[in-house]
Amino acid sequence: MAFHEITAYCFEDLKVGMRETYLKTVMDSDVIGFAQISGDRNPIHLSEHFAAQTRFGGRIAHGLYTASLISAILGMRLPGPGAVYLSQTLKFKAPVRIGDVIEVAVEVAELIEKGGRCRLACEARVDATVVLDGEAVVMVPRRADLPAGSLLP
Repeated sequence: MAFHEITAYCFEDLKVGMRETYLKTVMDSDVIGFAQISGDRNPIHLSEHFAAQTRFGGRIAHGLYTASLISAILGMRLPGPGAVYLSQTLKFKAPVRIGDVIEVAVEVAELIEKGGRCRLACEARVDATVVLDGEAVVMVPRRADLPAGSLLP
């Protein structure tokens, strides 16, 4: 599922507790494409024969593929265009398989006036299972710092 609507917030618009989610079905082509882009061609992601012999019993998606969906929310919805990623912590808790529907959520956890920074709690689930969690810190533009004619509010 692609974002059909872009949302952009300036630092002044954000409030603790604001939340955004994104649903994505993991496709075979996503895993193959991520392997090509990242260079991580570990057979646990690409070879059913190899992966069937592992503790997972089949192919799994790259952990950073799942994490990249957090970036989709941060860059497109909350805070949205203009936000700059500063840091991300990640804890991988369970495998994600081809065909799984991942629900990724980010929530504003803290607003830091100095530098216009925002700390967000991040989580990815497949059904009721948390597969990944962590925190992101982004720098968010202030309205006064936007260039004239900016697309941001």
